[in-house]
Amino acid sequence: MSTRELKETAHIKPNGVEIAETILLPGDPLRAKFIAESYLEDVVQFNSVRNMFGYTGTYNGKKISVMGTGMGMPSMSLYSWELIHVFGVKNLIRIGSCGAIQDHLNLYDIVFAMGASTDSQYVHQYNLPGHYSNIASFSLLEKAKKVADEKGLPVHVGNVLTSDIFYNADPTAVEKWSKMGILSVEMETAGLYMNAAYSGVNALTILTVSDHVLRNEQTTSEERETAFTNMMEIALELS
Repeated sequence: MSTRELKETAHIKPNGVEIAETILLPGDPLRAKFIAESYLEDVVQFNSVRNMFGYTGTYNGKKISVMGTGMGMPSMSLYSWELIHVFGVKNLIRIGSCGAIQDHLNLYDIVFAMGASTDSQYVHQYNLPGHYSNIASFSLLEKAKKVADEKGLPVHVGNVLTSDIFYNADPTAVEKWSKMGILSVEMETAGLYMNAAYSGVNALTILTVSDHVLRNEQTTSEERETAFTNMMEIALELS
């Protein structure tokens, strides 16, 4: 058993189960459970602390892990930091839901987050002498686009907003971001991209439109857990 397998943190206790170098990161731990049970072979659960379920198995003969991250940048940033620095993960792929803020997006559309603007102050810890652009790993983005094309799945590639605010007191905020070409709003990607960039590893976010903010349309909580399979199947091919 390697030393990597023996490590644990206060939030992730693998009990000797290896965490793969490529991991899928849904926000909902029940989505992680669904992916493990539906797609992976030889599955072993490596985490249940705080019910943040994590699993390792194989997909098409390649080892891959999947784990929930919870909602918001603090939760995503905590788990992704530990996965990178304690458990040696190299490729982190967020698979989540988002709210569309452009008219040409529809429910169930897939969005690749090429960039992630944010209203968060997470970047301040790096003491940078200017503004930082949060971008995806091009190698993962390029591969994901190729997989989507091969599957005949249309995707939107562009800038998303990672926001700390779900219920915004400013009713004009969404309109302002929409005018800047932001495709959709979610709550985790910018933190993941900063952690990955600072650590020299790869990260990509793949999103499914669960809500359309401008048209007041939404999917159900059950659909968000189990119905966003196109996004999951693209991400699984990146292992």
